Amino acid sequence: MRVVIKVYLKITTMENTESKHTEDPNQPHKPIEHDYAEHENDPGPSPQAVEEYNDRGAGPVMKWLIPVLVIALLIYWFVFRK
Repeated sequence: MRVVIKVYLKITTMENTESKHTEDPNQPHKPIEHDYAEHENDPGPSPQAVEEYNDRGAGPVMKWLIPVLVIALLIYWFVFRK
């Protein structure tokens, strides 16, 4: 019985691992990478990742979806509540 409890506790407890993320949020971001071979171990973002235009994001959809859902749920609540 004790072995089962010890194994269960060992499985369910969280391990203390140090975070590998070392970027300081108060520091400026890394510059756009122009020479990948020189900074291969710690490169910055590529120009395509920074300058790409994204017109198919979730923002325009959410801008219309959330108010419609709120209005529909309010109508449902006012009409069908008892």
